[in-house]
Amino acid sequence: MSSPCCNCAVLVVFMALAVGAGAEQSKERSCDVVGDENSESQVERALLEKLEPLSHMRFNVTVEQGKTENYVYHFRVCREVNSTSHDFGGLVQVDKQNDKTTVIGRINETQVFNGSDWIMLIYRGGDSYGSHCSGEKRRAVIMISCKRGVTASSFSIISEEREKEQECFYLFEMDSSVACPAVDSHLSVGSILLITFASLIAVYIIGGFLYQRLIVGAKGMEQFPHFAFWQDLGNLVADGCDFVCRSKPRNAPAAYRGVGDDQLGEESEERDDHLLPM
Repeated sequence: MSSPCCNCAVLVVFMALAVGAGAEQSKERSCDVVGDENSESQVERALLEKLEPLSHMRFNVTVEQGKTENYVYHFRVCREVNSTSHDFGGLVQVDKQNDKTTVIGRINETQVFNGSDWIMLIYRGGDSYGSHCSGEKRRAVIMISCKRGVTASSFSIISEEREKEQECFYLFEMDSSVACPAVDSHLSVGSILLITFASLIAVYIIGGFLYQRLIVGAKGMEQFPHFAFWQDLGNLVADGCDFVCRSKPRNAPAAYRGVGDDQLGEESEERDDHLLPM
């Protein structure tokens, strides 16, 4: 009776292990900065997080130089180009003549740093050179330049430096908005205060107008909020300007006499009758 139960328990355990192993394999590995985990700087980690939006994209470029060199370069940002091979290859070269694959750089040996509008991503630990560069391991250098409004574009190879004795590398470039600096607000404190004040005035006028019209039932100019107060205030301001800006005393006589009723009410007794013809 116990034997079937034991067999079922063993089967369940093996199934759980198989599912766990499958999940572990399906999870893609990401960039690992060169050095111990404790020595990784916060700047490098922040830059890798900044590059994360590009991790789901694949980039390819073909290079043809006569009949001897015909390669295709495959690149991914902080992900393996071929996750089934488990070679950590982040940038690989495929020879189209014989389908030979060469790992140029691996994501488990990553370096990253930046400038004001660019990010430099370096994959080290590639396959060894043959007769070039003293047989050292290959290295891929990817220059990511700022281009706003573009997630990623223009991936291309610039050159391969392999005539030196050491520190040879492949140089690539691409454009992406992730390399752009954050756009700072150009509004000054005064501008912010002015916008806030204008917004409050607009809310006051619109809200007061709706209240006067819909709740109070006012018509015409009475719909303006606190119309009597603003009218009196305007009159006071006008009187103040008149008092301050007047150049002469208020009781000074006018410099001219207009034609008034007092001048037309009485007729002068002195008449020029002697000038009339007899």
